[in-house]
Amino acid sequence: MPADRTAPPIAANEAVIDDARYLALKARDARFDGSFFTGVTSTGIYCRPVCSVKTPRRENCRFFGLAAQAESAGFRPCLRCRPELAPQSVVWSIQDASYILAHQAARLLDEPEALGDDAPTVSTLAARLGVSDRHVRRIFEAQFGVSPLQYLQTRRLLTAKQLLADTGLPITQVALISGFGSVRRFNAAFLSHYGLNPTALRRQGAPVGGQGIAVRLGYRPPYDVPAMLRFFSQRVIPAMECVTPEAAMPGIQRTCRIESGGQVHAGWLAVAFDTARHQLLLQVSDSLREVLPLVIRRVRATFDLDADPQAINAVLHDSFPDGDGLRVPGALDGYELAVRAVLGQQITVAAARTLAQRLVDHLGEPIETPWPTLNRLFPSPAVLAAASGDTLGQLGIVRQRQTAITGIARAVASQQLQLHGGADVQATIAALKALPGIGDWTAQYIAMRALRWPDAFPAGDVALHKALGVQDRKQPAKEAEAASQMWKPWRSYAVIRAWSGTLASPGPTAEEPH
Repeated sequence: MPADRTAPPIAANEAVIDDARYLALKARDARFDGSFFTGVTSTGIYCRPVCSVKTPRRENCRFFGLAAQAESAGFRPCLRCRPELAPQSVVWSIQDASYILAHQAARLLDEPEALGDDAPTVSTLAARLGVSDRHVRRIFEAQFGVSPLQYLQTRRLLTAKQLLADTGLPITQVALISGFGSVRRFNAAFLSHYGLNPTALRRQGAPVGGQGIAVRLGYRPPYDVPAMLRFFSQRVIPAMECVTPEAAMPGIQRTCRIESGGQVHAGWLAVAFDTARHQLLLQVSDSLREVLPLVIRRVRATFDLDADPQAINAVLHDSFPDGDGLRVPGALDGYELAVRAVLGQQITVAAARTLAQRLVDHLGEPIETPWPTLNRLFPSPAVLAAASGDTLGQLGIVRQRQTAITGIARAVASQQLQLHGGADVQATIAALKALPGIGDWTAQYIAMRALRWPDAFPAGDVALHKALGVQDRKQPAKEAEAASQMWKPWRSYAVIRAWSGTLASPGPTAEEPH
């Protein structure tokens, strides 16, 4: 029996919020994409704020913060605006403990790697958070109005819906890589939630021409695409990366290795920004199809597609008036980013890039791609863990950094160190700093880009000191730390904006760190 779609009584302040949401819906304002969804009681369908259909009447609209809430209330996803394309709603707080715990739980469910290789359960989620199963259910339902498993089920269904609409993958494969244990369960879930057989969601001509698999990923404007591509271009390793900022749809191509479930998947991907639609077109090699949801998640993190500029700019705009579109560049592979961060310690970006290129040329595994110049993978953790000092020394890597690189590689290879967005931030920073040759700057930089922590702050960074104008103070790191308190919980974004020179009253221009 379908859920009751009738709107329950709402408080006055909620009515004001819903009225503001309706105005955003009428304007099809892309800044709010993914921040809320609209359930239309006359049709039983829920939509994104950017949906191109005729705007429904106000009395027929119910508003939800999550797709899972809309589906729990009995609404089906719109086949035109496709809610699965919306950026996720990422919320950070430094206030209420229950609020923080509930959003930490949602973040772990959003991260395919966070709970290990086993199927996520409330028990594994509770164990990861260090609380009881009952407490997780209680705070999650109080915050979001749905259970953790309902939230996860919606995530799986929307992932499957995107793969059905955009790719030609077989139904069985879509079911398995979306997290369903069997095709029977997959079909039953679709029928129960959407009243449709999965094959009915196949779009005509869904398989995109060309090599590999292609999907679209949404983001909220403003987004400074040239700045993001410039950041990656300055650090590009020619044998494994290529940036094309001048293309009609600017983007990046690169090789990649994904480890999941004890198996290693190697291949390539290409991304291109469709700025008119506020989307990123992702093309992935067939060799990565079994880990496609994980690739999608990592690409979203690499290009910071789920950032909420309104929330961030509310805190940072006064200090950085020209930085509203800047995002925090992430990493497709946290281990690779950590090694490259070590290579960049106390040297220029260009010098670090040269060392990274030598490392890839000598120790990277060959791979074939559609681009002849992209023919190497970054050296695996096992390779660098076993690399001798002589081997690394011949590449120009000094002894202290040799020790740090092999320490990171061994910790990752043994799974003692997890470097992805679902990792425990403070525990991971402590584990990194316990390794030889890893100080606070490197740990904070890794937290900012690999762990996706929005409040990382490398207080000892020299370029940051110059940007903030505190480089001549007796204790510049303490001065920088004190100055940063007004930017919590978005200090990672403040760092990127300071490095880019958008501070309202900047100090002398400094070269951006690696």
